[in-house]
Amino acid sequence: MKKSRVYIFAIIVISCLSSNAQQLPQFSQYMFNTISVNPAYAGSRETISVVGLYRSQWVGLEGGPSTQTLSAHSPLKNEKIGLGLSIINDQLGFENFVFAYGDFSYTIKTNENTKLAFGLKAGFTHYNLDGDNFLNEEEITTDPFFSNISSRWNPNLGVGVFYHSNRWYVGLSAPRILKTDYNLRGNEDGGPEYLALERIGYYLTGGYVFDLNENLKLKPSTLFKVTNGAPISFDINANLLFFEKFWVGAAYRYNQDTTTLGALADFQVSKQLRIGYSYEYFLSDLRPYTSGTHEILLMFEVYKPRKRIKSPRYF
Repeated sequence: MKKSRVYIFAIIVISCLSSNAQQLPQFSQYMFNTISVNPAYAGSRETISVVGLYRSQWVGLEGGPSTQTLSAHSPLKNEKIGLGLSIINDQLGFENFVFAYGDFSYTIKTNENTKLAFGLKAGFTHYNLDGDNFLNEEEITTDPFFSNISSRWNPNLGVGVFYHSNRWYVGLSAPRILKTDYNLRGNEDGGPEYLALERIGYYLTGGYVFDLNENLKLKPSTLFKVTNGAPISFDINANLLFFEKFWVGAAYRYNQDTTTLGALADFQVSKQLRIGYSYEYFLSDLRPYTSGTHEILLMFEVYKPRKRIKSPRYF
C-alpha cells in the first residue's frame, strides 16, 4: 500500500469517521437543506421545493470528500401532510455512501402564527469501499480492516419534530435510529470492532429573523450534532437579508477534529429560483494541506398562480 494513500485515508477516517461512527454529511447551508436531517420539515415551505447541492471539501488534498444532494418536498392537498424525497451521494476518499430516503410529515396548527410538525423518514443507505484502487489483491484478502466489508443497501428509519412560525424555528431529529454494521463479520482476535458503523445521531436546529429596518433583516441560526462514538459538533451562522433578495453571512463550525470559519452568499434570482454559495477556511491542522471547502446550492420552487403564500419563507 502506498504511503500517500495511507495518509489520505487516515485523515479522512479521523476527521469524518471519528471513533468508527459514520455521520451524515455536513453542510454550510444547512438552513436551506433541512429536509436532509429532519423529516418534519417536509412541506413546510408551502409549495413544491427542489434543492440541489454540491460540496467539495478539502480542495487541493487528493481524495478529499465530495457530496452531492438532491431533495424535493411538498405539502399535499391536505396541507397538514407533507411528503419528501432526498438522495445524498457522499464520497470520502475511497469510501462511498449513498443515502436514499423518503419523508412524511404531519403538521398541527398550535395557534394563529405557529405550527408543530412531526416527521418520519425511511429508506436505505448503501456503503462501498473502492478496494480495487485503494488496495492490492493481497491486502484485500488478508487485511482484516478491508476483507469483510459489505456492499449492500441497508434499511434505516428516522424521526423528527419541527416547531416554527414565519419568523423562527426549532427542530429536533434523529435521521438514522438503527445501528448498522457494514462489516460482514465483527471483531476477531482483539482487533478493531468496526471499520464502518452507522450509529444514531441527534440534530438540534434553530433560527430567528430580526427586523433591523424596513429593508434589512438579521437571521442567526445554529445546528448541534450529537452522535454516539463521535465528537459533539456545532455550527453557528449569522446572515443579513437585504431587500428580501440577497443573503450574506458568516459561519463557524467546531468539532474535535476540524474547526472552520466560513462565508456565504445567497441570491433570490426570481420567485422560483435561488442560488447560494459558501466557502469554509480551516483553522485546524488541515489548513496547510487544503485551500478550503466550496459549496453551491440551487433551489427551485413551483408556485401555483391561484395560490398565495401566506408569508415569506426565510428558512
